[in-house]
Amino acid sequence: MAKDYSKKFYNSSAWKRLSEYIRVSRHFTCEECGEYGTQVHHIEEITPENINDASITLNENNLQLLCEECHNKKRKKEADVNHGLKFDSNGDLISVDTPLFKK
Repeated sequence: MAKDYSKKFYNSSAWKRLSEYIRVSRHFTCEECGEYGTQVHHIEEITPENINDASITLNENNLQLLCEECHNKKRKKEADVNHGLKFDSNGDLISVDTPLFKK
């Protein structure tokens, strides 16, 4: 889920063009596990202090392409999120107990 300070950035045409370029140039392949990847992840996390620094936000070398599962693992680890929560395919934090995850 995009934080308030980063929503404008993630909706920008510059980010949308770059993230699509990353997906295509890396052949939609997760850089962690080799599965189908769609999630463009910032290696150095975006913060309120660096959100306007293109060398962080729009630097191809600060981006990696991940599948949803690897992206969720990284985001969970980075945010130290647990206790029945997971990131969905849109990057939104949801409860694992939601119908989407029930068997």
